[in-house]
Amino acid sequence: MPQDAIAIDTTGTHVQIDSHGPKMVATLGVHDLVIVDTPDALLIAHKDSAQKVKSVVDVLKTRRHETINLPAVVHRPWGTYASLKEEDGYKVKRITVKPGESLSLQYHHQRAEHWVVVQGTAIVQVGDVEHKTLPGQYRYIPLKEKHRLTNIGKDELVLIEVQCGGYLGEDDIVRLADTYGRA
Repeated sequence: MPQDAIAIDTTGTHVQIDSHGPKMVATLGVHDLVIVDTPDALLIAHKDSAQKVKSVVDVLKTRRHETINLPAVVHRPWGTYASLKEEDGYKVKRITVKPGESLSLQYHHQRAEHWVVVQGTAIVQVGDVEHKTLPGQYRYIPLKEKHRLTNIGKDELVLIEVQCGGYLGEDDIVRLADTYGRA
């Protein structure tokens, strides 16, 4: 059982919590369940039916439910990102960076970015200048400007990124240097 779960009179039950923020999952008197809590959805299924998750997805597609269009949290070696909103010309993401980790030194051909630190302490490199950036502070990354984000704190760094441009795909990243061998 994860730290953020309590199981009382519960047997044969798997609990997985992938939500952001302080959320507790408690089970009382249940047996043989699979419980998966993500930022986009909550699944509760009997272990014997867990293989039928595709049927839930099919119903969501039929209903054209908005969760079908939202990607799950994407895991990277440095942390995670999740798209919160996307429309023509802009995309909003929530980015987390593990302590001591950093994104690649990179630039984009088709988008500028606005970064707001909401938790933690960052070094934001824009061009050849590094800026210590604290919660509530903001950095602008112009189109085609090299940049990097590094978590210099002891806690998780949380950032809201707003991308602006005509094309916002992940393949518009040009990596110049990367700790994880992706450059």
